[in-house]
Amino acid sequence: MARRLRISSPIGTVTARLVVPPDPLPVGILLAHGAGAGQDHPFMVMMRDSLAAYGYPTMTFNYHYVERGSKAPDRAPKLLAVHRAAADRLATYCDAVVLAGKSMGSRMGTHLVGDDGWDAAAVVSFGYPLVPIGKDTPRPTDHLRRIRCPQLYFAGTRDRLSPPALMARAIASVPAAGLVVVDGADHGFHVLKRSDRSDDDVLDELATTTTSWISALRPTSSADSTVVSSTPDF
Repeated sequence: MARRLRISSPIGTVTARLVVPPDPLPVGILLAHGAGAGQDHPFMVMMRDSLAAYGYPTMTFNYHYVERGSKAPDRAPKLLAVHRAAADRLATYCDAVVLAGKSMGSRMGTHLVGDDGWDAAAVVSFGYPLVPIGKDTPRPTDHLRRIRCPQLYFAGTRDRLSPPALMARAIASVPAAGLVVVDGADHGFHVLKRSDRSDDDVLDELATTTTSWISALRPTSSADSTVVSSTPDF
């Protein structure tokens, strides 16, 4: 069950929900929501619970515009201020934090690391919004090359905001970045009814792939590791 938290940020207090598994790993995952819905969207709830089921303490949060009841996202500086506050809060519970996110939330995570230098263990993006809605030209992605931690991007073959071919090109020169193409999925990771799998199957695939990837990043020796093997105290 998710624990409700209140997080103070420079622009106001926001709500977060943290799921701590029975035997938590020392690595936490911060999952940021997209522009169109807050942390209580079914995708966010299911993904949070699925990631936590693999042993990773997982926290979601609302950006401040959601707390205010606004449908229009704040500008990037305000989004980043809240994102940083949430990341800092989760970091007090865990030895290392993976910044994950859906669409806009994932983009803010990459800017928090690439531009602001937040020390993340890794970055995971579920549908990076490379091409803005109503546009044909991709956003600039120079900041991705400034990220020194590993990065993993998921893109559906029907995703118009994160076309796999354009995503592959965008991260081609990015150190330690990988792309997972999700067959038949759109930007919300929905699949067509005629598909041989369901939306739940796709979310299971995302969670399984993500946690396997994070697990593989953890060094077997602690000599040069920033992730220690202790159990966090929640």
